[in-house]
Amino acid sequence: MGKTSPPERRELLELLRQNPRGSANRQRQRIEQLIGVLEGAQPADLSDPSTQSLLEGVWELRWSSSQQPYLTVAPWLENLQGLAPSQGRGVNQLRLPGPLGAITVEAQLTLDPDRAQRVEVRFRRGGWVGPSLGGKRLQWLQDVQQSFPAWLDITVVDRELRICRGNAGTLFALLRRPELSVDQLLKP
Repeated sequence: MGKTSPPERRELLELLRQNPRGSANRQRQRIEQLIGVLEGAQPADLSDPSTQSLLEGVWELRWSSSQQPYLTVAPWLENLQGLAPSQGRGVNQLRLPGPLGAITVEAQLTLDPDRAQRVEVRFRRGGWVGPSLGGKRLQWLQDVQQSFPAWLDITVVDRELRICRGNAGTLFALLRRPELSVDQLLKP
């Protein structure tokens, strides 16, 4: 992306940053229009190493076209995604405020060499990850038996914004959480 930000990007960021979380859902049609414009104006190309490096970090889901409860955006829930393609790892976390921990799904990530926007996802373990006590993190994780191919097409990515489309047809808009470390989410 160049030095100037398209007005559609600025408008989308404003809608996604609205508080409380989830208020952007009322703007569904406009958000989908803005995403379409940005996908055409600044398409991601993951074959470019500088674009790949933009994926690294923690992202918060701020809008989703899905009606699934675990993909909704709500003021009382942090829906986070940590991506470390350089390590071939990723994690999704649903976190309630406070010390209760998070519902976590860990995944193996692979950039698809034949598709410039595709990240293949193989879910490995899932369950509950709690707080650290005595230097050890409480957790209950089980292996996940993934019976379907999963992938994300990263259609737009920059330092603040990531737009992607999932294998089930879901459209996602996420904002970077620079104050969070992907290593914190991936920590065993």
